[in-house]
Amino acid sequence: MLILRSRAVLFLAFAFAVMADPVSSVAYAVEAALHALGGRLDLLVATMGLVVAIIALVIVNYRALIARYPEGGGASAAVGEAFGDGWSFVPVGSLVVDFVLTIAISVSAAASAVIAYFPQLEPWRLLIALVLVAVVGGLCWFGHLGRIVFALMTIVFVLVAAAVLVFSAFAQPLEGAALAVSAAAAEADPGALAGLIAVVFAFPVAMALATGVEAPSTAIAQLGELDDAGRRRFGQLTLWLTLGIVGVITLGLATQAARLDIGLPEAGSTLIADFARYVAPAPLFALFQLMTALLLLAAASSSFQAGPGLLKALAVHPGRAHAVGILPAAFGRVNSRHTPYWGLVLFAVLSMVVVAAAGADDQRLVLFYAVAVFLSFLSGLLAMTRFTFVARQRKRFALNVFGSSVVAFTLVVNLARGWPLVSLVAAALIAGALWMLWVRAGRPEGIRSIEALAEKAEASTDPITPDR
Repeated sequence: MLILRSRAVLFLAFAFAVMADPVSSVAYAVEAALHALGGRLDLLVATMGLVVAIIALVIVNYRALIARYPEGGGASAAVGEAFGDGWSFVPVGSLVVDFVLTIAISVSAAASAVIAYFPQLEPWRLLIALVLVAVVGGLCWFGHLGRIVFALMTIVFVLVAAAVLVFSAFAQPLEGAALAVSAAAAEADPGALAGLIAVVFAFPVAMALATGVEAPSTAIAQLGELDDAGRRRFGQLTLWLTLGIVGVITLGLATQAARLDIGLPEAGSTLIADFARYVAPAPLFALFQLMTALLLLAAASSSFQAGPGLLKALAVHPGRAHAVGILPAAFGRVNSRHTPYWGLVLFAVLSMVVVAAAGADDQRLVLFYAVAVFLSFLSGLLAMTRFTFVARQRKRFALNVFGSSVVAFTLVVNLARGWPLVSLVAAALIAGALWMLWVRAGRPEGIRSIEALAEKAEASTDPITPDR
């Protein structure tokens, strides 16, 4: 019984820590969809339903990836095995961009959550966001937060969000501005076909909700206390639990916002802040804003840990013949708290540049956000498609092809907006640069397992030694 209880606690700590990123994305993804729809609340539920359905499709495919790589590794392991080690840099480059954007959009959204409660701080939005980057990075300098801290933040946010949704069930619809805006938009574009087209072109923006969904496939490498079967089970259950929680909160918020006619927010506020302010008592609204900001900062902190950890795994380690060793040794140096400080500084600077370029506007950043992670999704799914084709597993092959097609379509629609191409170019340049360094170093082994190595290093202070 004691073993069962400890396993349950370990699973909850792992699962809720890993899902902090996708759960926190609710803070801006639903609003992003409504912006893309031109404020049409009548299409919001359909749009977010499509988003959740695609996340479910990705999860079904990643469940198979976890089954194949129970020691972790994610997309880089699959791509390296399917197409050769050099192609592993595609998901690795995507991850680097994803980590930078996660920090930038999370601190920007956290600033929005604070400003929504204290509107007088609006003129200081950029400064607040930049300070938050420095604060979160500074805290990570002095050591990584444990699984239990991230898990508790996620659990409390989920409980508070659930309470807000319960109160919303008893609220009456607004009258006035939001209703008028929604009705005007519907009159301007009343056709069913036009509505369908609007949904198809709006949902990719809200796919920022999917970021972090792939995390269990790599994070299971931290679970050294479990065997392969245990890690496989934890990873797959975490995927389904993430889908359930994110799906319920997202669809609940979208459904109730549409019913209550809570539309696009005024400058200085957010959709979820307007929603909570209208339906919940003042103390619950305050707690909701606080937990939203804290969970977003936890998501930023997670990337502040994972990003430098990845660079550390790629760095030169003198005296270790089998290390990957393609980045300068400086990225492998750690302080007394085992933090790879040069990597942390690099991610802090890059994130600040991105925040400043976007004016700390999370709704502007969200347009770039889903590109990098969907490039990683696509590479992983194409690898799984190759495996099932070679193995002649027709049903799984069909599922992989369908999943790859949907992910590719989402990526193309996002890129068609123009500016999101910057994310794709950045990921490609990073992947290309790392590939050239790898070739120059003599193509050392271990690159396909680099994501698992980085996760193991994050969970332990033991030396990094790549699998051969």
